[in-house]
Amino acid sequence: MIIETERLILRPFVESDAADVYEYLKEPAVNCFASMKLNSLDEAVAEMKKRSSETEYYFAIVLKETGKVIGEIDAYPEAGEPHGDETAPKDTFSPCWMLNLNYTGKGYAFEAAHAFFDYLFNEKGARRIYAYTEDYNTASQRLCEKLGMRREGLFLEFISFVNNPDGTPHYENTYEYAILKREWDDRK
Repeated sequence: MIIETERLILRPFVESDAADVYEYLKEPAVNCFASMKLNSLDEAVAEMKKRSSETEYYFAIVLKETGKVIGEIDAYPEAGEPHGDETAPKDTFSPCWMLNLNYTGKGYAFEAAHAFFDYLFNEKGARRIYAYTEDYNTASQRLCEKLGMRREGLFLEFISFVNNPDGTPHYENTYEYAILKREWDDRK
């Protein structure tokens, strides 16, 4: 699957993306991506081999003009009913987006996320899309709001991705944002 916007192509990863991905995953910008950190170009190549098989829900964000991978976006279907059984509809998605810091502030994240949301709602049957963002990640909060998502709540000391200097978990406050398909359609 390939999604095109005015300036971007969202496409599956390929092995040759390794150097571009290593550029932004050698030092992930926010703690929630700490587990994705790559320590070498060889690790990046191995990661691209794994990612290349995912063609439906995990995309490289690529500049049309240069072919450079500047980030990624993904979301997988999940049941909207947390207590539902295996027959519950998988119509809920929680996207994760990440951009190379050298390409932030240019509208690329919005352009990619907007196209991806359209894809999830109109091609993948999404009923609800929600996102988590740390309370200090104001850029991600602004992106959620620009996408028409409403802030649904603040979870205090919700999750830990890294440890404090003394080795104890560093718990982060996390906002949840969401938008329903009918709300997305009303924005058009």
